[in-house]
Amino acid sequence: MKKTKQIQIAVVLGVVLIMGLLLAQPIKGLVTEPQAEETASSGGAMRMFTMEDVSAMSKQGMNPTLADEISKLEGQLAGSEAEDRLAILEQIAQKWDDLAKFAPQGFVYEEMAKTNPKFEYWLQAGDAYRKAYTNLQDTVLARELNRLAMDSYQQAVDLDGSSLAAKTGLGATMVTGTNNPMAGIAILREVVAIDPKNLEANKTLGLFSMQSRQFDRAVERFLTVIEIKPDAESYFYLATSYENIGLKNEAIAAFQKSKEMAADPTLSQFIERRIEELSK
Repeated sequence: MKKTKQIQIAVVLGVVLIMGLLLAQPIKGLVTEPQAEETASSGGAMRMFTMEDVSAMSKQGMNPTLADEISKLEGQLAGSEAEDRLAILEQIAQKWDDLAKFAPQGFVYEEMAKTNPKFEYWLQAGDAYRKAYTNLQDTVLARELNRLAMDSYQQAVDLDGSSLAAKTGLGATMVTGTNNPMAGIAILREVVAIDPKNLEANKTLGLFSMQSRQFDRAVERFLTVIEIKPDAESYFYLATSYENIGLKNEAIAAFQKSKEMAADPTLSQFIERRIEELSK
């Protein structure tokens, strides 16, 4: 229950914060003309944080008992091998998951993948890293987590080139983490070409379209998203996209749907103010 509440709060804060960050910081290399949904360049880097670093950072302010439980498990890793090591790492990953702390969880899954290079471990590492850097205020750590997510997804794709989940993650991280966003967009479009109703790929393309201020294209993406899985967040992005292309009535209707589905009063109040402004 506690984890669910933490995730709800994170989503609410994320939705409101993303709109400021999203529209204020266009993706480097993406054009804003309506002819192109997405454009190009290239990148690279070196590890700046260790699993121990991020674990220590994540334990700050944590319940001492829970922090101690994780520290004891981490202590057991020294000298452990193969199956024993994987079992301990799995326990640590679950502890971080229960606390909705995805940065250290990403490092744990990556360590599992290095111990036993399975597709599932690399995909889980990529997913955890990607959740961790989304909306993260520490830009240095966010960039590093983005790079680690990209590397993890690439490892997953190398092991299973047919995985749309791994390709979606790789495409998304390439757009946000390299100077060649079009390469990432191309991968995401490839996913949608194979699976037009792919939820994650459509949502990701929708967000990138918003960030490049191509709101008409964002509307198309989020209409698909809410057809597949309607939620407060997606209706919020749809409403914002409608608003930015001057379709006030459609924006109000989408904001109303977002408000109806919102699980937190903070987001509901924010939406009410947006509706009032649009209704003037």
